[in-house]
This record gives sequence, C-alpha cells and structure tokens, in this order.
Amino acid sequence: MVRCVSEAGLRSHTHLQAPIGIFGGTFDPIHHGHLRVALEVLEALRLTELRFLPARQPPHRDTPGVAPEQRLDLLRSAVAEQPGFVVDKRELRRSGPSYTVDTLASLRAELPDTPLCLLVGRDAFGTLHRWSRWHQLFELAHIVVLNRPGNWPALSPELNAEVTTRQLPAAAGLQQRLAGGLWFQSVTPLTISATHIRELLASGRSPRYLLPDTVYTSILKQGLYRAEHTGQRSTGADTGRGRGG
Repeated sequence: MVRCVSEAGLRSHTHLQAPIGIFGGTFDPIHHGHLRVALEVLEALRLTELRFLPARQPPHRDTPGVAPEQRLDLLRSAVAEQPGFVVDKRELRRSGPSYTVDTLASLRAELPDTPLCLLVGRDAFGTLHRWSRWHQLFELAHIVVLNRPGNWPALSPELNAEVTTRQLPAAAGLQQRLAGGLWFQSVTPLTISATHIRELLASGRSPRYLLPDTVYTSILKQGLYRAEHTGQRSTGADTGRGRGG
C-alpha cells in the first residue's frame, strides 16, 4: 500500500481528472531521446497530456549558453506536430534557479483535481534525496522513474525507504490519487546526449538523425551552438531528465 502524505493525495478518485505528465529539463537542445521517452510515457500511462518545462537556470548546473527564448523556440518546433505534447514556459518566466518543487506547487494550485506525474530519469532519481525540499515532491505529484536496462545506482537508505512504501503495484494507481505514488516505467534506451550534439555542432559536424530536422534547421538558421559559444555551456550530459532540484 502506498503511503499518501497529504489530504490531497487521499482525495477520492471519483473527483479526479485524467493525469498529466511533467517533463522538465534544459532541453539544450531538445532531441529524439527526449521525444521518444515522452511519447512512450504519454501512451503507456494514458496521460491526457505531457508538458515539457524548459528550465531557465538549473539548480546545480551552469546556465545554458543559448538564451531561454531560443531553447523555447526549438522545443516548440520539435513538439508542434505531436498531439498531447504541450510546452509550459512557467520556469522561464521565473527568476533564479528552477526548483522542481516550486514548479509542482504552481501546477498544483492551477490543477487541484489533476494527478501530476513527474518524469525523472533513473540516475536523477538516485540523487532525489539531495533535491530541494524533496519530501514535498511526493505531496504534490507522483514520481515516474524512467527505467532502462542496466545496473541501478545505489540508493540512500532514506530514498530506499520511500521506494518501499510508495511503489505502486500497477500504473492505474496514478489515476486514483493526486500524488504520493512511485512508478517505474520501462522506456527505450536511446543514448543520445545533448552535450554530444553541442560538440558536433561546435566542430562543424552534423547531428542529423539525433534531433528533429525542424530543430536542426532552426539551429543552423540562428547560428546556435557554434564554437564561439561552447565556453559558456555546461559539460554535463543533458538528458532533460536530471534536474538536480
């Protein structure tokens, strides 16, 4: 039985709307690894929509060298043709670090009767206990861990305790409570890195087939990710699923 930590989480499922997915990251730039995972989760969990939330300033990484508005334009061009994909720019309107708990609180205030499913990569989930006010995440949303083949990182005792008490026996549980559940969703392991894409562009090589053609065309037209910009950019891999906050 999953432990629900708030009155909202205990609300009867008869009052709930269909759940939505929350997918945050820098998307610097958006690529097929992000998009394929998002589509698989949207369909597998029968979400009414999946929202992409580009971060203005990741809490534990350098601020992206490409302007927020440019990353937003690339993201919009990537998802425009896919029903159910929505771009939410609330984190770009907020100054300071983009803490996930603040974003979820904002969404919960707007959607009091909608289950929220926060998508988190497997490696990022292993550091969840170091995120800002991480216990509150479960009061605001379910957490959907994007699972892929391979060895799991060691979990801290406190995070392992949350897994024991919150893991759902079936995905249907995401539709029966507003928040508080934990679900491990298998996804196709596309090992595409935004860092690698940026390196290709900076060296004058083509990242075609790693990201949508519409995104690549916009990058070329705007002259983004060229060599003169690489010194401003984080060297950590950006999967769009490891926010660190």
